[in-house]
Amino acid sequence: MSDPLDNLDAVLNTIRDVTGVSQVLPDQDFYEAGVTSVQALPLLLELEERFQVSIPDDRFVAARSARHLSEMIQDISKRECA
Repeated sequence: MSDPLDNLDAVLNTIRDVTGVSQVLPDQDFYEAGVTSVQALPLLLELEERFQVSIPDDRFVAARSARHLSEMIQDISKRECA
């Protein structure tokens, strides 16, 4: 399993790369930072590809910060590897 801080950095970088919103902080609601609902699907797909996990839509919608996404991805990854 990867280091949680490395995972968080990778999630932040993915959000920034996919959306073009460069000022997203780890605990900030990324929609409030400027990410749009139109950018959400490409972001979800990129996160699934980059981390090799399948993220349920309802969990993705509920995880509105990079930290929450990172923790969710780690949780899913643990479950999928078990």
